[in-house]
Amino acid sequence: MAQKKVQDVTYTQAAVEEVRAALDRVGIVFPSLRLDPASPGLQLVELGRVRADVAVRLARALRSGIRE
Repeated sequence: MAQKKVQDVTYTQAAVEEVRAALDRVGIVFPSLRLDPASPGLQLVELGRVRADVAVRLARALRSGIRE
C-alpha cells in the first residue's frame, strides 16, 4: 500500500508541474499551485486563488489554446 501512495504523490506532483509549465508558457503564475496535502490518496491538485486579472488572462489563454 505504501508503494501506491508514493505513486499517487509522484503522479500528482507531475500533474502540478505540467500545469505550472503550461501556465508559465502563457505568462501566468498561480502562487498557490500545489498538490493537496490533505488528501493525497485522491490525487487532488490545488490551484488556489488568483487575482481577477490573472483569471481573465487564464480564460483568454484557454480560449486561444490548442485542443488536445
